[in-house]
Amino acid sequence: MPFAGAGRARYRRILRFAAWYLAVTWWFELFLPRIGLSRVAERTRSARMRRFARAFHSLALDLGGLMIKVGQYLSSRLDVLPPEITKELEGLQDEVPPVPFAAIRALAEAELGMSLDRIFADVAEQPIAAASLGQAHRATLGASDAADTGMSKVVMKVQRPDIDLIVDVDLAALRKVAGWLSHVRLVSDRADAPALIEEFALTSLEEIDYLNEAANSVRFAEEFADDDRVSVPGVVWERTTRRVLTLEDVTAIKITDVDGLIAAGIDPADVAPVFAEVMFDQLFTNGFFHADPHPGNIFVTPSVGAGEGQGVGEGTGTGADKAGQRSWTLTFIDFGMMGEVPATTRSGLRKLLIAAASRDGKALVNAMRDLGVLVPTVDTAELERATTETFARFGGMGFAELREIDPREFREFGLQFGELVRSLPFQLPENFLLVLRAMTLTSGVASALDPSFNLWNSVEPYAAQIIRDERGNVVQDVARQAADAARVAVRLPNRVDELITRFEDGTLAVTSPRLEKQVARLDRVARRIVSALLFGALLIAGAILRPDDELFGTVLMVASAAPLLHALFVGGRGR
Repeated sequence: MPFAGAGRARYRRILRFAAWYLAVTWWFELFLPRIGLSRVAERTRSARMRRFARAFHSLALDLGGLMIKVGQYLSSRLDVLPPEITKELEGLQDEVPPVPFAAIRALAEAELGMSLDRIFADVAEQPIAAASLGQAHRATLGASDAADTGMSKVVMKVQRPDIDLIVDVDLAALRKVAGWLSHVRLVSDRADAPALIEEFALTSLEEIDYLNEAANSVRFAEEFADDDRVSVPGVVWERTTRRVLTLEDVTAIKITDVDGLIAAGIDPADVAPVFAEVMFDQLFTNGFFHADPHPGNIFVTPSVGAGEGQGVGEGTGTGADKAGQRSWTLTFIDFGMMGEVPATTRSGLRKLLIAAASRDGKALVNAMRDLGVLVPTVDTAELERATTETFARFGGMGFAELREIDPREFREFGLQFGELVRSLPFQLPENFLLVLRAMTLTSGVASALDPSFNLWNSVEPYAAQIIRDERGNVVQDVARQAADAARVAVRLPNRVDELITRFEDGTLAVTSPRLEKQVARLDRVARRIVSALLFGALLIAGAILRPDDELFGTVLMVASAAPLLHALFVGGRGR
């Protein structure tokens, strides 16, 4: 381990936390169900989730750095994580403690090469925002810079001291944890944990390069230069370095400040669909998207007094609403975390959107396969049936409507497709982490603006427009599908003849229950061997580490008892 002192202690603290909760999760979620105690796991799950979330919350606030980013990401995963976790961690967006201004001043002056008093007419010592990697202070440019840039009120964003070292330590710890997860089949079958951490690492390293962030903001502004829905702050390049970023002050109404929007005469329900469509444009059309669209990074800027303080992209186009009806723009800030969707992935996302809008279960599964979201070996027939049934029962409903459905209906659905749900034939493709984050946050922000917001109302017209753009019109698409069906019909006799021939030759593969039992028995033997090896590895590792780290070593030695019990008793069941 290349770290010393505080870095070494930080590294070990993160690993101890991860090791403990991974062991707890393994014990309750994998081991106990195998010995017939699944009810114990289910009964304690909610309390365990809350304990984990509270513990991670405290760890993240204490350590700061990338632990805050990890917590913020977990808090946004409403789609896969229980509310016990997401609710506890959502406050991390606003709870990062600020760095004393004296340290910020010293770093900024070292970067800019002169006293802040010579650059700015004034600088507010109280930050307007404190994030995990840096913090922002309002300032007023000196007369010369104001004349050159056409800006007066600005925001000076400065990195936290020693953030480079902190990020290096955190990434090293996260890589170690990802290595552990890569040996857990339940995880490795669904995602390449090391690859996901490398994607997270690349994004994090880009975030601490403010020159990169400034370039991203310029590119984003160019993407929406002719779009009156979006505005972007200007960059004061002369007062920007890798560690200091000076931007036009575009502070306005926070997008989820419902009371503030209403006070400004803006209906929050009108903002939600426009925001969703702007994000759709980024993900499905432009391919260059804001990957961190949480409420603190988006303002709603009233157009009153147009011409003063407006950013790039504010004009008189038609936008999402009819021209003249919308008197506000969406102002995006913080372009440190940006994503880029390759053309092939963007095509798959567009297919996914069209399939969802048209409630086509088979097309949705095909789009997921194109995106790499499905495990390659999965049989999609049952998944297609489940997806079609899902559309039939719940398609088109918003979150508010889904909350009103009788839970028994969801349980019935779970029983009907129980095996499919348990097998979870999904995986997280590489370079998909930011796409998933952006889509999750988009849905969350839109729902916060309007609890009755129905994403389908935005998806369907958007998908229809994509169809018109890509295929000319729906009639041509129907004709193409009819031609495909005709080609299938022409080939059908030959395919039936081939099937009969294979049956007569004895080359037709069929499933054998007896063979499957033999394979299952071999699988149980293999699992016992793995458990025995895991027992030895944990015991030896604990014994080696205990003299240097008594707590962590003891945890590993105690945990070794679990695979030993599995190897001796559980693995032999069913013989």
